[in-house]
Amino acid sequence: MTQKHPFHLVDPSPWPIITSTAAFISTTGAVMFFHGYSGGGSFLTFGIFFLLFSIGIWWRDIIREGTFEGQHTSIVQLGLRFGIILFIVSEIIFFFAFFWAFFWASLAPVPEIGSIWPPQGIHTLSAWEIPFLNTAILLTSGASVTFAHHAIIVGSKRKASIALIITVILALIFTALQVFEYFSAEFTIADGIYGSTFYIATGFHGFHVFVGTCFLFICLLRTMQYHFTKQHHFGFEAAAWYWHFVDVVWLFLFVSIYWWGN
Repeated sequence: MTQKHPFHLVDPSPWPIITSTAAFISTTGAVMFFHGYSGGGSFLTFGIFFLLFSIGIWWRDIIREGTFEGQHTSIVQLGLRFGIILFIVSEIIFFFAFFWAFFWASLAPVPEIGSIWPPQGIHTLSAWEIPFLNTAILLTSGASVTFAHHAIIVGSKRKASIALIITVILALIFTALQVFEYFSAEFTIADGIYGSTFYIATGFHGFHVFVGTCFLFICLLRTMQYHFTKQHHFGFEAAAWYWHFVDVVWLFLFVSIYWWGN
C-alpha cells in the first residue's frame, strides 16, 4: 500500500529494551566494581560490550531506514533535528550541575578545607601544560569537523573523509593525553571536594569525547560508503553538533577548573 504521508512509522524493534538492559547491566557492574564486590569488573566488562553491540545493531537499523529505505523525509529530519537539540540541552543541564557544585565549593570555601581554594594539601595541575594542549587539539578538531561539513555540502567525499580522519585522530590524541594526565595527577577522586568535582566534571567530559569519537568514526565510514549527499546528511550534522557541544564544555572546564580554580 502506498504511504500517503511523510512521517516514519517505526517498525517494532527489540533494540530499545535490549539496549536498556545492557545499560542496566553496565551500571550495576560499575557499582559492584567501585565497591569492590567479587566479579564486579567482569560484570562491568560484559555490560559494556553488550551495550556497544546493541547500540551498533540499533544504529545499523536506523542507517538502513534513512539511507536505503528513504524513511527519513524532510519532515522526519526536522523532527530528528529537534530531538538532537533537546538532547544537547539536557546535556547542558547535566554539566551545569557539576559546575554548580564546583563554584559552590570554590567561591566560599568552608573551614573544613582550610577556607581556601584549592584546599590545603592539593597539588593542582598546571593549566598551561596538558590542559592547554588539549584545548588547542579540541578547537582544531572543531575546525576540521566544520570543514568536513562544508565538504559534504559541496559534494567532495575525499575532502570530507580526510577532514573526518583528522578529527578522529585529534580526538584520540585528546583522550590519550587526558588519561596520561589522570595517571600523573597527585590527587584522586577521593581527595575531598576538589578531587570529586575535578574528576566527575572532566571524567564525564572525557566519556562524552569517547562517545563523540565513536559517532564521528561511524560518520567517516558512512562518508566512504557514499551515504551522505548534499541534501541528506543529518547523521553527520548530529555528530558535528554534538562535537561542538563537547568543545564548548571543555572551554568552560579549562577556564573555570584548570585556570581560575588553580
